[in-house]
Amino acid sequence: MSSGGKPDESVELERWTGPWAPDDPDANFKADVALYSHAEPMETIRRLATAMNIPEGAIVRYVLAKYATGGSGSLLELGPTMTNRLWEPVEAAETAATDAARLAAYHQLRQMLSWLRLPLEDDSLYD
Repeated sequence: MSSGGKPDESVELERWTGPWAPDDPDANFKADVALYSHAEPMETIRRLATAMNIPEGAIVRYVLAKYATGGSGSLLELGPTMTNRLWEPVEAAETAATDAARLAAYHQLRQMLSWLRLPLEDDSLYD
């Protein structure tokens, strides 16, 4: 049992390289999983755990939790209003289903993101 009263969980780390169908809607994610299957993450985990004097399992839990909640964290940083505003051109382009609409959506998103990045790129705005 863990200190929280729940049973400890263990997972076997597996290498996976597919296969997946060419038209699989999750092909990009699966390709990424296959790419990272070549890495040996436990070497880094062990070194970090030793250097920080933290149990390996705590580091693994942290990495998994941080990755798994990354989408929620991004939403909190960006906010629901801006997230919806960024989605609008994409939705309109997909509804139109043309290359021209998708290209126009790209340009609109590029402009919106450029505006969001402006304070990161030019700190003189706050002088």
